[in-house]
Amino acid sequence: ATMSLYSRSALSAAAMDHKGKKHDPVKAILAGGLTGAIEISITFPTEYVKTQLHLQHEDALHHPGTKKFQGPWCVVRHTMEDHGVRGLYRGIAPLLYFSIPKVASRFWAYETIRNAITDENGKMTPMRSLIAGLGAGTVEAIVAVSPMETVKVKFIQDQTSSSPKYRNFFHGIGVIVHDSGLRGLYQGVLATVIKQASNQAIRFSVYNPLKEWVQDGDPAKDIGILKTMLIGAVAGAASVFGNTPIDVIKSRMQSLDAHKKYRSSLHCAQLAWREGGGTITGGLKIFYKGTTPRLSRVCADVALTMALYEKIIQGLELLWPSKAH
Repeated sequence: ATMSLYSRSALSAAAMDHKGKKHDPVKAILAGGLTGAIEISITFPTEYVKTQLHLQHEDALHHPGTKKFQGPWCVVRHTMEDHGVRGLYRGIAPLLYFSIPKVASRFWAYETIRNAITDENGKMTPMRSLIAGLGAGTVEAIVAVSPMETVKVKFIQDQTSSSPKYRNFFHGIGVIVHDSGLRGLYQGVLATVIKQASNQAIRFSVYNPLKEWVQDGDPAKDIGILKTMLIGAVAGAASVFGNTPIDVIKSRMQSLDAHKKYRSSLHCAQLAWREGGGTITGGLKIFYKGTTPRLSRVCADVALTMALYEKIIQGLELLWPSKAH
């Protein structure tokens, strides 16, 4: 779940624009946070649908009274019938509350690593992009994404149970900490770290070479918003197909009954494999649940985040001009 490659690329690229004016890091973080909040408000229903499909086996085992979804549109239809449009936004609160610390930690980590490993010409090789992306993903997963995703998954699953127990975001946090301690907010932390690190690594290592190719090796060449969005969509799709199995394990590890069922992320993966009958075909079906809504979310995320970030930065520049260096 989460801000796209474009926010990360824009944040890192925003350090200096074509006029040579440096952007204040605080301004970049603020723009990224606002962008993330607006983007997730628009695209969250696809995140909700994806998570419900990831958790379907969990609900069938532990909440027999819950509905069995046949696919993405089935989730939408049943949710609308039972809860209206608001039901598709159940679990959005943690993503909104954590958006700024998530972006701040990612921005700090990526820029710190990039500054340490970039060459004398300020260029990043694919391997250096991979390393910076891995580092940024690991930091954001530990600082913000793990607790954010844990609460989001629990909120979404809680809505489909016969007796929901979370009244709102803060009440839900209180119940989770009371029942499981602070550890309860970090269920599936290993799967989350692997997911976020691989997410950023795949996206950066695909995005940067593609952009350089389209620019014909000239970093100053403006390729336009449409080409930039298309490159980001390709990079985003690569990450979806590359680590959706990890995302499925993460969702299950953060479910309401995970502490009763799974000893570790590896144990969760083993049970999911058995659920698919122990065959490659069955395993792919289980480990790639929710791919369609997740892919839709990434594509929409890419388009919205890039457009919104640029506009917000422009607005902040008018209100709070950066100094030229």
